[in-house]
Formats: sequence, C-alpha cells, structure tokens
Amino acid sequence: MKTLTPAQLFISFSKIGMSGFGGVLPWARRTLVEQDQILSSEEFSAILGICQIVPGPNIVNLAVCVGSRFAGAKGALAAVLGLTLGPVCLVLLLALLYEHYSYLDSVKGVLRGISAVGVGLIASTGLKMLRDELQYPAMLLVVAITVIAASYFHLGLGWVVLIAAPLAIFLAHKKASR
Repeated sequence: MKTLTPAQLFISFSKIGMSGFGGVLPWARRTLVEQDQILSSEEFSAILGICQIVPGPNIVNLAVCVGSRFAGAKGALAAVLGLTLGPVCLVLLLALLYEHYSYLDSVKGVLRGISAVGVGLIASTGLKMLRDELQYPAMLLVVAITVIAASYFHLGLGWVVLIAAPLAIFLAHKKASR
C-alpha cells in the first residue's frame, strides 16, 4: 500500500481546499484520483459512500478517512487542516468585504452566477462517478432507487440509506465474489 506523510497529505488537501469554490467534491476527486493518484476511482467512490452516511461534512469526513488511511491520526489531522485552513482565512476576508459591499447590484449578480457554476461542478463529478458504476450495471438499480427515493419521494438520508443499502451491499458482495 502506498504511504504518504502528513506533509504530503496537508499539501494535497490544501490544493483541494483552495480550488473548490462552492464545493470541493469535484476538486477532491480530480486531485486524489486523476492528478495525485492517491486513490483509484473505485476507492474514491467507496470512501465517499461511507463518508456520506456518517454525520458531518462529507469532504471533511473524506479528509479524515484518507489521511488516517495513509498516515494515521497525524495524517487525518494534516488532511483536515490542509482542507480547511486556507478556505477559512479566505472566507473571513470575503465576509468582511461582503459586509461592506453586499448592497451593490453587481455583487448580487456575481453571487447568483456562481451558484450555476457550483451546480455544474457537482453534476460533472456525479457523471464521472456514474461511469464507475457502469462497469457493473446491476449497481445502476441502486443509483435509480436512491435518486427516486431522494428526489421523487423527498426522503431524508436515513431513509434512503435504509432502503438502498441492503441491495447495494448484496450487489457489492456479489461483485466482489466474481
């Protein structure tokens, strides 16, 4: 198994934290899977799946899991600090600017436009992750059940997990047995 130092984890997660305006999940996948090749695409999806069903921000949970996997508790702390330190400083600065200039129509317009970019980035990451599931088409049933339960029936995360998890676990076990 590959090993990484806490310093390497701090740097990788700093890149993620400072790249992800409006949400860092797309940048986390790009950095961890495509650029730094710390995780395979399948490993990223599996870790993210776990991180989405436990309390807390998904991306912070991901930093803890990846950091601890490669460098124990020090790695987890380094990854979380790398992920959050720069953005917290930047957000504090932006909050001060917003306090003084939020009344301007141009500022209001910029903020509305940025939200569309965020939606596009999340959709792009979802499509990349969906490609991984196409390698085992039976898992698309889990994806469909999840989308229907969350979007059509407006069920909360707990209910969606209770409904979809048994089938997902069964299919993952069947896939692993092959």
